[in-house]
Amino acid sequence: MSAHERARISRARRIVVKVGSSSITGDRVDQIGPLVETLAATHGRGVEVVLVSSGAVPSGMRHLGLEEKQVDLATQQAAASVGQNVLAAIYRETLGRHDIFAGQVLLTEGDLLDEPHRSNTRRTINRLLDLRTLPIVNENDTVATHGLRFGDNDRLAAMLSVLIRADLLLLLSDIDALYTKPPHLPGAVRIEDIGWDQPLDGMEFGKSESGVGTGGADTKVTAARLAAAAGTAVLVTATPLAADALRGEHVGTWFEPSPQAPGRILL
Repeated sequence: MSAHERARISRARRIVVKVGSSSITGDRVDQIGPLVETLAATHGRGVEVVLVSSGAVPSGMRHLGLEEKQVDLATQQAAASVGQNVLAAIYRETLGRHDIFAGQVLLTEGDLLDEPHRSNTRRTINRLLDLRTLPIVNENDTVATHGLRFGDNDRLAAMLSVLIRADLLLLLSDIDALYTKPPHLPGAVRIEDIGWDQPLDGMEFGKSESGVGTGGADTKVTAARLAAAAGTAVLVTATPLAADALRGEHVGTWFEPSPQAPGRILL
């Protein structure tokens, strides 16, 4: 994608931004402030912004004094309950400095797949955006059961982008872009663009190695292709580069939206 075409990101009127646990918890919790500043500035331009935020479980574990994530499911779900409150308070305070109200939305997979839950979810998100709030979405880890889980918030964000017909999905993590193989391996090459129907044979996308989140490059590719197939443009980059990304600068890996899908503002 040329720099000129990428600059069209600034024309997007509805954006879903997903940030991973490894980017906003532990020693990187200070990245929340700059991210919120970026989202507030984007919101201030009249853009509709939805934030899909991971981090409830690790935040809750930390506040409960539990150091290992690999504990029983009940403890993880209890930690998620605590962590949701922690994250909601942080987002509420930081967005409040910009006179932006946050609306918390906790979803299970059935809320995006099954009627009438699917229609109600769309209606609620649309109404929150109409009211100029900034919806903050996460999986409802406290009640989600195996078989009814998204598995990672990359997939949740992609499904939500399709549901509300977002123009752009911005997937943020601790890596600046996607690479042909894990970036620490010899011969890894940064991927600038991925065409909507481009085969990815020979590329090696790894799983999360942070020990914090559940997503990795492989989940981002799967999620990005899901959203792009439905007509939503996707950009994958690092959380500190969010402001550059939303200004249309040449950062991250771009997934071209399918021209065969219903039109978006970026097509």
